[in-house]
Amino acid sequence: MNTFYFRDLSNEIITLDEDESKHAVRVLRMKVGDELMLVDGKGTRAFAEVSDDHPKRCVLQIKKREVETTGRNFKLHIALAPTKNIDRLEWFVEKATEIGIDSISLLNCDHSERAIVKKERLEKVAVSAIKQSQQSWLPEIKEVVAFEKFISSVPDHAQKFIAHCADGEKFVLKNELNVDGEIFILIGPEGDFSKDEIDLAVKNNFKAISLGERRLRTETAALVAVMSVNLFL
Repeated sequence: MNTFYFRDLSNEIITLDEDESKHAVRVLRMKVGDELMLVDGKGTRAFAEVSDDHPKRCVLQIKKREVETTGRNFKLHIALAPTKNIDRLEWFVEKATEIGIDSISLLNCDHSERAIVKKERLEKVAVSAIKQSQQSWLPEIKEVVAFEKFISSVPDHAQKFIAHCADGEKFVLKNELNVDGEIFILIGPEGDFSKDEIDLAVKNNFKAISLGERRLRTETAALVAVMSVNLFL
């Protein structure tokens, strides 16, 4: 079933915006009476029927609603330094959204290669991903923030981890995870976190973890973390 994103599914009659209307009517050739699914990114999915197949303002009649849980007892937050090649960051956002994640924070680190990111573009990638995967939960994507500021914002009760390549004791992620609660995992830039950043994270009760024996790109490491948490828990 074709899936569309609409922020507010509280009304019985929904009018798609021009882009979505064009996609539904011109691209998918939907007609009056055709059925589709709507998701709002907040856990609600609705099944609707086309009542007006205008290509600029397609009108839908909602027939039924469902509330979808995430299926997880935990909330997963990944904080990573934006990659120099923005396509690689967008790839991570897409795949992480498909797999399951609650929020993505962008860090400005000592070795960061990109300090400016168009949040709106990443949000569009995430919306496309929930439509493709037919899920009802859209992750929150946050603006770029200084590493130190982010560290101080993480609540004390959370499970806190930092993945880095520097020498020193590191824990195995799956052995440290609890089924319930919030999980924060930090992923550094291609040049890794600086020693000062690692020390600051550890001082703020972040546990150093390894994501395997091989050195991974930023977006790959971040996706491995998402996959690992969803698989282990």
